[in-house]
Formats: sequence, structure tokens, C-alpha cells
Amino acid sequence: MSKLPSPSNAPPIDPAALDRVAAALDPARLSRNTPLAPFTTFRIGGPADLLFEADSADALATAIAVAREVGVPFFVLGLGANVLIADKGIRGLVIRNTAQHAVWHDDGKVWVESGTIMQKLILEAVRRGWSGLEHYVGIPSSVGGAIWQNLHFLSPAPERERTMFIAEVFHTADILSEEGERKTVDKDYVNFGYDDTVFHHRADIVLATTFQLEKGDPFVMHRIMQENLSWRGGKHPWLDWHPSAGSIFKKIEGVGAGRLVDSLGLKGYRVGDAQISHIHANIMVNLGSATSADVIALVKHAQKEVKEKLGHELEPEINFVGEY
Repeated sequence: MSKLPSPSNAPPIDPAALDRVAAALDPARLSRNTPLAPFTTFRIGGPADLLFEADSADALATAIAVAREVGVPFFVLGLGANVLIADKGIRGLVIRNTAQHAVWHDDGKVWVESGTIMQKLILEAVRRGWSGLEHYVGIPSSVGGAIWQNLHFLSPAPERERTMFIAEVFHTADILSEEGERKTVDKDYVNFGYDDTVFHHRADIVLATTFQLEKGDPFVMHRIMQENLSWRGGKHPWLDWHPSAGSIFKKIEGVGAGRLVDSLGLKGYRVGDAQISHIHANIMVNLGSATSADVIALVKHAQKEVKEKLGHELEPEINFVGEY
């Protein structure tokens, strides 16, 4: 999904199929033709034919199984970071994953459903004195998204000056496989890489994850969080004021995609209400009424300028989802 989208030529979905899916799900958590912009960090996105809120791992698995059985396409939406949803929206079923139940164990393991927001999990872990997640404070993600992309952060502190990955505290994941089997998988199955896991290549869905944490000093953990939040606050636009999807282009080893864009003086360049951030050249922000078309035009402009003037190919990191 990281390549720029092509115009959709998919046939329309049979309304009767949508009705069959709707009939099998809890009507209290189901809506039709619901705009998706409020459920993404970019605040961009058209309507979903069907939007279902899955508030448990079981509800998530059931909704997916129903969509697969009926043959209706589906998309699982967590926190809505790192995605650009098309202005025309998403055809089929969008499952908004709000499953957030957690079970804490005395040995440092925590089982947590995949819709849990990482920020909430981090704060609760620190409150309980468990260390390992505090490094990722301030990064918008659900647990499912963190596993899907192998969430990582380059620590600014000299004694921790390395990239830290969520794989380091991962123990197991409960998944619904593309074959429809619910099972628990380990790190070897997930095959963590840089911005990559098996879930990029198979239609498996993470229902819950078990992390293995260690006892830590709350004062040290709070210091780490303060350092990381201060560093991010000085280098990233604040989502509350300038909605974004995070880094737009993939890392170019030894060069830096953002540095290339910045070197061409493109900070502040805008198309409609989409703008290359003044703070970070690899982040595009929504100034209020940006559309997905604005963002794609901005992406293409940055790619063209960098290719023609610097000879580098910028490959999008965000995921383009929906009917373009």
C-alpha cells in the first residue's frame, strides 16, 4: 500500500452483501456512510459503506469472519495514524478497533487487546513500575499498529543513542490468520524488520499482544518519557494543532528523506490545505480542510523535485487506503 494509489476500477459492492454483513453485527455499534476523517490523525477521509466498532478481540474476529464469509472487503482501523484515507472513502466494511482490555501478570507480562492506545498502555505500565514501553511515549499508535509496523524510536539520550524497536518487548500475539484460524504466534512467526512484519505480507490480523516487561525505577522511566517528549515536541508538529500521518517518506539510509526535502527549501510548500511542515520536512500537515487529493499532489511534487534536482527516489511510507 505504500506506492501511490491508482484510480479504482473495482466494481461496486452488491448492496445485498452489505446488508448481510450489517445483519450479522451488533446494530448498536454499526453505522452506514460514516465519514472517517474524525478517526484518523490526518483528519482526512471520506465515508465507509459500513463502519463497525469492535470493542473486544472477539468482536473484531467475528466482524472479520463475517466479512470474509460474505465476500465483502474490509479494513481494520486502529488509531488512524500512518494512513491517508481517500476522499471517496472506503467501500465495504471498516472495522474500528477499540478493543482495549488488558491483563497484567506478576512476572511482567501484560496481555493487551490490539485496539489499546499505546499512550494509555505506557502510562499504566509506568504507574505499575514495569519498564520497556516508556521509550515509545508520544508516538501515536494502537498496539495493533505498533506490532504491524514494528514501532521504533531513535532515543535522543547519549546513553541510549540507538533505535529501539517494539520487537524488543514483544512476547507473543494472538491473531486471526488469513485462513480464519485463531492462534498464538511468537517472534519468529512475526518476522520483525525495519517498518516490516509478516502482517505486511499476509492477511493475518492481530487481536491481542503479550509484552514482556521488566521491573524499573519509576523516576528513571519518567525521566526517559520527559526526554523523549521534549525531543519530539521540538522536531514534530503537534497533532492537536497540525494533524498529520507522521513521516511521509521511507528512510533513505545515510541521507534522510526529510533532509532531502528540506535542502530544496520545500518546508512550508502547500497544495490546498496540505502543507510540508515548517518543523519537519518529512511530515505533511492538514491546515484545516486538506483533502487526500491535496496530499497526493504534495507528495508527487516533493518526489519530482527530489528526483530531478538530487537524483533520489522518495518512496511513500504512509498507507493509501480507500477508493481513489
